[in-house]
Amino acid sequence: MDNLFNRKYIIQGLFIAIALILLGTLFYIQVASDKYFLSAESNVLRKLYTFPARGVILDRNEKVLVQNEPVYDLMVIPNQVKEFDTLALCHIVGIDMKRFKKSLNKATVQSRYQPNIFEKQLSIQVYAALSEQLSRFPGFFVQSRTVRYYPDSAAGHFFGYVKEVSPKDIEESDGYYRPGDYIGKAGVEKQYNDVLRGEKGIINMLYDVHNVPKGSYAEGKFDTLAKSGEKVVSSLDFRIQKLGEELMKNKVGSIVAIEPATGEILAFVSSPGYDPNLMVGRQQGNNYMDLINQEKNPNRVFTVRPIQGYYSPGSSFKPLDALLGLQEGVIDPNTTFNCPGYFMAGNHRVKCEHVDGNIALRKGLARSCNTYALYVFQKLMLQKKYANQRIAYDAWQQKVKKFGLGDKLGVDLPSERTGRLYASDYYNKKYGKSWGYTTVISLGIGQGEMDATPLQMANIMAIIANRGFYVKPHLIKAIGENKVIKKEYARKNYVDVDARHFEPVIDGMQDAVSAPWGTARQSMIDNIIMCGKTGTVQNPRGKNHSVFIGFAPRDNPKIAIAVVVENAGYGSSYAAPIASYITEKYLKDSIAVNKRASVEWMKKQVILPVPPKPKVKLKPLLTDSAKKDSTLKSTQKPKTLGTPPVPAKPIQTVKPIQTAKPIQTTK
Repeated sequence: MDNLFNRKYIIQGLFIAIALILLGTLFYIQVASDKYFLSAESNVLRKLYTFPARGVILDRNEKVLVQNEPVYDLMVIPNQVKEFDTLALCHIVGIDMKRFKKSLNKATVQSRYQPNIFEKQLSIQVYAALSEQLSRFPGFFVQSRTVRYYPDSAAGHFFGYVKEVSPKDIEESDGYYRPGDYIGKAGVEKQYNDVLRGEKGIINMLYDVHNVPKGSYAEGKFDTLAKSGEKVVSSLDFRIQKLGEELMKNKVGSIVAIEPATGEILAFVSSPGYDPNLMVGRQQGNNYMDLINQEKNPNRVFTVRPIQGYYSPGSSFKPLDALLGLQEGVIDPNTTFNCPGYFMAGNHRVKCEHVDGNIALRKGLARSCNTYALYVFQKLMLQKKYANQRIAYDAWQQKVKKFGLGDKLGVDLPSERTGRLYASDYYNKKYGKSWGYTTVISLGIGQGEMDATPLQMANIMAIIANRGFYVKPHLIKAIGENKVIKKEYARKNYVDVDARHFEPVIDGMQDAVSAPWGTARQSMIDNIIMCGKTGTVQNPRGKNHSVFIGFAPRDNPKIAIAVVVENAGYGSSYAAPIASYITEKYLKDSIAVNKRASVEWMKKQVILPVPPKPKVKLKPLLTDSAKKDSTLKSTQKPKTLGTPPVPAKPIQTVKPIQTAKPIQTTK
């Protein structure tokens, strides 16, 4: 009996204990804690994400280049949508029923129970009208965010653009991104996206039965604040960036300017350019399609030419070739070669622009003598310390690569290209083991199978300006309040050429600008010693490209620059004066009065490649009368189409000395 009595109380005790546990848990859920309430999918409680403002971008002088402005997204939770006046909503938002059904279906497919974007980036005017009547539209609410605004409508290739995330972006974001979020897709916006994007916040918003927001639940106790992106200071000097874009208007090409001592990029011009504001807002998709339309924009607007454009360096390569000759000891500043107007490479004759007679390093660079440069290349290839010319070539190629050719420089932008500079294996496959320096002789004057980006050309000038080293070119000089900069953008990279060899090369580059026989006289600047080199680069698809590279001033250089104007002919015609205007503006903050007419003239010049001919369509068979009419029309003089006018000479133009146009000019 005692055992039965004891069992009775044990069982009663268990029931009481279980009841107490259940009551305690219920009390905790309903009274003591809001955790379970907040996690429930309630009709009156919604998690609203607050989107941080992306970090502002400044130029090196603290001018604001990119800021933010508010827009509003109309959100929908499909499961909460009830019967309402759809036409009224369409009227307020400015869409038709077809768009309404498409947007609602898309949101339903993504999730019936989670908020999804119904219509994005509404203006403040639409938001104001919608807010007054939002209670009429169950399941809909408005969420605010900011979008980019570019006050100066310039530097599109530098900034890039921000776009809605793709499924791949969401998958790779470790849960950060959701459908409808935005991410940097090009330029600095992409490269520094993690720094610029900030951190999202969450508001637990209460809504009443009429879909009217009543404020944050528990006075915001469970909310988190959005954190704005970091402020980013770019290296651009917007004064010369804007001038460069104006000078390159209606032209195809690039301008890159670098501060030699730091590697900071001062100007980053790619032409044709685009207004970055076109890649913001509800019309972004339509604007993008217009910009890539080959009929409207045949010159590839989205190609970032400073880091993706391939150009033969041409004569701008000759200073580098001379430096290697001096370092290897195959020449000295007084070594003289005879220029009869050509160079014989085996049975192949390479023409020079002029007959220079006996010529040494300084004048050879100032006159841009092909013959002199090719003799230097020949001597580098025939050094006795190498078993054969192919080994000599590989040694030469590795020395050239130290200057940044044939490889990425590591600039802080996506999609940089390497340029083109082959090792001997390439030629072994192409020619077998019988090739020698005469096979690749054009490389000695920066042509043949060699291509460089404008950034690489400007970097070579920075190396010469620094007398033997460069800092990796970069576009962002400081991040956040602590002004952080990556260590790799502060380290010096040496090219293994002794500093003493740079002075005679710089002498020649100074004479190219200052001497009466120099090829870059159009880049002279009053009271500033500029050193430079013109290039007229062969273009197999049309008129030659105009190229100039240089730096200034000679002592304690502040700017190194490369200018490429496609299809513009001699380097002295367009590239040299453009470089001069940019350099003078940067160093003096203004351009001399007597040059301002030339600057305005340059801005107005139209130099565009001849568009490709349309595909020929088969003509239908003609009747006798039609044949007669066609014959009459064929005798009429055809109209010229799209041929740019021959530009007049700019002020202070000095005509370069020249003979007949050579086969392989690198002037």
